[in-house]
Formats: sequence, structure tokens, C-alpha cells
Amino acid sequence: MTRILLLGGTTEASSLAKTLAEAGADAVFSYAGRTAKPVSQPLPTRVGGFGGVEGLSGYLKTESITHVIDATHPFAAQMSTNAVQACAAAGVPLCAFERPAWQAGEGDSWLHADSIEGAVNALPEAPARVFLAIGKQNLTQFAAKPQHHYLLRLVDAPEAELPLPHTTVEIARGPFDAAGDTALMQRYGITHVVAKNAGGAGAAAKLTAARTLGLPVFMIGRPQVPAQAGQRPIKGSVAEVMAWIAHPSAT
Repeated sequence: MTRILLLGGTTEASSLAKTLAEAGADAVFSYAGRTAKPVSQPLPTRVGGFGGVEGLSGYLKTESITHVIDATHPFAAQMSTNAVQACAAAGVPLCAFERPAWQAGEGDSWLHADSIEGAVNALPEAPARVFLAIGKQNLTQFAAKPQHHYLLRLVDAPEAELPLPHTTVEIARGPFDAAGDTALMQRYGITHVVAKNAGGAGAAAKLTAARTLGLPVFMIGRPQVPAQAGQRPIKGSVAEVMAWIAHPSAT
């Protein structure tokens, strides 16, 4: 019997969940629990962490999981790393469902950073108005540049005081469109954009808007997920993932 654990939280995960449900698959959708009201899924859903590698490995065994699909955010490196180690320990095949990274095109002004810290260091010293399009997990590092005014777009309202002294918060859930993001940046007089290279169409509007307005984008590269060859084959479509489920040994 096939029983699937789908580690979700992305548009790709939701698309795959729909296909799995339509196929009548025995599957569980897992949310990390960082969003107060996650998108409803057509599969049985669990919310919250597993308790590290040991907890996830135990869950795989207890729940008789036969396949794990990592469709988490490309920057959820810790969860992805835990999945590699837990699946190896439990002897459960794992694949990643991952959207391609964005690529700079004609008219883009991108400055590449290898990390959050790199993006912070690259920001100008003179006060600027920065669209900090990175979610809420890595705001503390930007306190090193308190002279800037930061625009944040979050799914949920902050529960605690933000670590940045000059901040405007927009509460919104994507996908977004280029016209809306262009208007947003104009409304707040944005001069710089900081983004994680998440890829996908749903969050690309800010890049189109930055290109239209001639704004520099500090693009943070994806973290690497340590895995031996064959431990975590990456699939780029629902069809590829479904084929992997049928034949997980064919990477």
C-alpha cells in the first residue's frame, strides 16, 4: 500500500494535493504552522513541526509512510534537510517538488546575495525606502540598517513588536499582479527591493514592477540542501511527481 506524506506550504504543494485527492491517493498534507490561517487542502492535514529528524523519522514509521514529497518553500532549508536525514533513517524514498529559480532578464537590475546577511550588507548606507519582500522569519538581521524605512507584506499581522524601527506593514496573501505591485511601490516611494529567489509565478509580480520602475533588486540565492546523489531527486511538475510515486527508484 502506498501512503504519502506531502510537506507543503507552496502553490506547487496545493496543486499536487488536488491531483492526489482526485486520484484517491492515501496522503497526508503537512503545514509547518507559520501561517495562522493556511489554505484549506483536499487531503487530511496536520499542522506543526515533527520534532526534528528523530520526530519525523518516528512519524514516518508510525504512520506507515511509503513516500515523502518535499514541496516546502525553497528557503525552508532546515525542514528539507531534516526530511533527507529522516527518510534515510526510516528507509523511505523522498523527492522534492521545486519550482525553478527566477532568472534576471533584460531591463532587470539585480544584485545577487548569497545570504540574508549579504543582502543587509549590500543595502546603501544612506536612508532608503526598501520593500523587504522576504516574509517575517528573517527581519532581525535588517536591524543592522535601522536608517531605512522598510515596507513589509505579510500574510498575518505581526503578533509582537517588529525589530525594525521604521516599518510599514501591508497584510495580503498572493498571488499578486504586476500592476498592483507597481502601484504599491509607487505609493510608498520604494527605492530598493529585497527578495528571496523563491521562483514561481505567484510572487514574481514584484520583480516585474521593479523592472518597470527601474529599481534595483537585491536577490538572495537559495540555500543548499545537503543530500547524496539520488536521495532527493528534484521534480518540476505534478506529472513528474506522480510518475516518481509510481516508480520512486527511477530518479
